Amino acid sequence: MADETVPDASVEPAPVAEEPAADRIIPRRSAMALRLVAVAVALVLAIGIAFVVVVLTGPPSVDDLRVQAGLDGKRELLIGVKDDQPGVAEFADGTWRGFDIEIAYLIAEDLGFRRSEIRFLSIESEDRARMQATDSEKKRVAVDMVIASYSITPAREAMAGVTFSAPYLYTEQSVVTRTDHADVSTLQDLRGKKVCSLAASTSESAATSAGMLVSSRKKISECFAALDRGEFDAVTTDAAILAGYKARYPAKYKHWDIGLDTTEAWGVNVGENPALLKLVNLALYRSREDPEDDRWEEAFDRNFTVEEQINRPAPIAVDQQPAVEEPDVRQWPWERV
Repeated sequence: MADETVPDASVEPAPVAEEPAADRIIPRRSAMALRLVAVAVALVLAIGIAFVVVVLTGPPSVDDLRVQAGLDGKRELLIGVKDDQPGVAEFADGTWRGFDIEIAYLIAEDLGFRRSEIRFLSIESEDRARMQATDSEKKRVAVDMVIASYSITPAREAMAGVTFSAPYLYTEQSVVTRTDHADVSTLQDLRGKKVCSLAASTSESAATSAGMLVSSRKKISECFAALDRGEFDAVTTDAAILAGYKARYPAKYKHWDIGLDTTEAWGVNVGENPALLKLVNLALYRSREDPEDDRWEEAFDRNFTVEEQINRPAPIAVDQQPAVEEPDVRQWPWERV
């Protein structure tokens, strides 16, 4: 019988080759990568759906409102303003200046208009509701908005064609007389006196109720010219308007605080244009809430703060921009104040 070969027990069997460590990790990493991709896709889809929902069902954007307001593609913004109120709005030496003019620039620039694209037109008090101004050729022109020391009242808000923005200034009614007039501390001190006021102004009704013999004029400059001629004993209207005349002619006039509790809140009339209303309020809101936006404060200082010392003790206006509720406008996070 042939000899059988017996394996040598001292020889160890060859080891079984193992898979490289990298080969074992690859499937694990692939699964993780797939999960991350799935999460990313889900996020993108969620963001996309949210974007569509906001765009289709959310509030309008600034661009949407510009189109709705009729501003998109408009080359010139027409604004009705006063032209004879020093410190408020005045046209002199070929230049428009005053607080209302600077507020108009503030709003118009936020609407996307350069200063060269803004056209100011003179408007009288009774025409502010109709938004009908007058150009240099004395022609009637419909304006896009009115920024003309226009006080917000319930009666005016009920008028057709009048829609006010949020207030942009708080002032009050006061009285100016010639320097030779006796002291005035209340409206009743002028009972029976001849007093001039602006037609269709809130001051006119208060003066009449106090027993004054009130005559109205279309322009405040006409009241002061008549006061100088001795036709009137006093002029009454908003303190911010009267302060400019006292500051310009300090030797002529006395400015009296009559202690009325009523606040005159000036607003912008945008007519029947709800989209423009939102844009104007957004400009005022950003001006009020943005700590880096000091245009309102600078306008106040240039036009009213410089008049305060000459007009004391009569107040002029509140030196802080009125609060503005944030309008419902779609904005990206980086656009928000």
